[in-house]
Amino acid sequence: MFSKMAGYVFFILMNVVMQMKLSAGCDNSGNSVVYTRWGKKSCNSRHELVHSGYVGGSDYKNPGAAVEPLCLPKNPQWGKFKDGKDGQKAKLLGAEYQMHTVSNYWRHYHDHDVPCAVCLVRQRSVVQMFPGRRTCYNGWKLEYSGYLMAGRPIHKAASTYTCVDRKPDLADGGKANQNGYLFYQVEAICGSLKCPPYVQGRELVCAVCSK
Repeated sequence: MFSKMAGYVFFILMNVVMQMKLSAGCDNSGNSVVYTRWGKKSCNSRHELVHSGYVGGSDYKNPGAAVEPLCLPKNPQWGKFKDGKDGQKAKLLGAEYQMHTVSNYWRHYHDHDVPCAVCLVRQRSVVQMFPGRRTCYNGWKLEYSGYLMAGRPIHKAASTYTCVDRKPDLADGGKANQNGYLFYQVEAICGSLKCPPYVQGRELVCAVCSK
């Protein structure tokens, strides 16, 4: 009798635990997340393209510049506006790859404008960029891998670390050396950064993963 009662109680408890997990959002079937694929015009075939556009940002020479790059649409809409430059407003420029010191295939991309794609991932709840990784940790799914990029240290404008696709596209008709928001590869500098495992002067990779 006791054994049957214990089994029944265990069954009830397991059902309660299962319901609690579902109500806490452990089931991702109805979830979705959005991420930007920097340097590409398209998303992975298994994902939905929200829009494909151009990377924009602040001028690298301005100390008051905005930090984050933007993925701008090709078909912008407008509110109320007044045409003409105004020195009191924030500025938005295009973005370029800066690769003149690179000896590998990246050198081909120097001064080209940077495209981007905004991608919708279904049945996922989070997207995270992992610096120093080409693959994802256990339990995560790779969206894309690439190279870590940021602004040049001697430039006045602050920047942010961005994961640019390892096989980037070129924006159509976009090589003119007009500067703007600039992407440089990031290299490791030993000291406060532990070496090993990091290596002095070696370019850092990155991976964008979802879960």
